[in-house]
Parts: sequence; C-alpha cells; structure tokens
Amino acid sequence: MSEIKHNTSGTEAGAGFVLHKTVVLVGMMGAGKTAVGRALAARLGVPFLDSDAEIESAANMTIPEIFERDGEPFFRGKESQVIGRLLDEEKGILSTGGGAFLAERNRTMISERGVSVWLRADLEVLWNRVKHKDTRPLLRTVDPYATLRNLYEQRVPIYAQADLIAESDGETSIDNMVNRVLDALATRPDVLEQK
Repeated sequence: MSEIKHNTSGTEAGAGFVLHKTVVLVGMMGAGKTAVGRALAARLGVPFLDSDAEIESAANMTIPEIFERDGEPFFRGKESQVIGRLLDEEKGILSTGGGAFLAERNRTMISERGVSVWLRADLEVLWNRVKHKDTRPLLRTVDPYATLRNLYEQRVPIYAQADLIAESDGETSIDNMVNRVLDALATRPDVLEQK
C-alpha cells in the first residue's frame, strides 16, 4: 500500500484521488462489504476499517460469542461506539456489520461524518454466499433461509436510505465492484475528488 499523506483538503489517496470523508459500506450479510472494502481501500491507498473486527478485537471475543454472552442489544450499543470512533479517526473505507445501518443514530453519524454506500444484492445472491458459513449469529435458526429472507425484507427499505448505491449481482468480480463503488462516489466530489 502506498504511504498516506495528510493535507488540509483531505487524505491523499492513490490513483489520483483525494478522500475527504470516510466511505462507509452498508448492506446485508454476504453483500461483500469486507472484500470490496479491502480492495477499494487498497485501490485508493487509504486505511481499511472493519467495525466487526474492531469490536471483536476490543472484546477479545467473536461476534457470535458476544451475541451469545451479552445479547444483541449490548452488541448494538458497542457497535455504535466503535463506528463513532472509527468515523473520527483517519479517513478511509469502513465496512460495517449488516445490522449497523438499521440504527437511526448510526445512520445520522454516518451521514454527518462520512458517506454511506449500499452494496445492493438480491436475496438469492446473498443466500448463495452465506448458506455454508456458520459465522452469522442471526442465521443460527431452524430455517436460516427464511430468517435471511425476513431480515432482507425488513432491512432493504432502510438500506435504501444510503447516500449511494452500488449493485452487486453475484457475477461481478471484486475489482468490478470497486469500479461500481468508485462510479457512485464520482457523483460526490465532496467525498472523493479526482486530482
């Protein structure tokens, strides 16, 4: 990764860009927030931040362990604290957990201090990506597909409030998804400016 330099107008990014605000990737589990976020951060030469990884590191526990021990409301409170801290740190690309954008306080924080980009994928794409993984505490149910469908139906109208949208059709490579996010960000020179 290239060295990050600071100036008064934002973070000097790679590939001829200046990042003025943190880009926050939101969307359902399996949408590709972490994979796309890492690749986008590498392409721009800015830090990659992951709210779930930060929570796990601080708690010295996995997200499923936190859910099991302390419950979802406790986790959501910690998640808001971590997102706020990360938004105040160095500008970069922030990947959030699937439920993070549901809280109004998080949406407000993100819109005031960053920009949200919804990685929009349909239900079948998401199911194909998560059905063989046991790392999703909300899907540890008798019928994980029905659970995912219910979550999808509840969350899509909230994700639709994101500042920008990048389509994830399940066929697109990570590099092409990065291009789609950059295309969406091109409409926001207050966030990402070409030098």
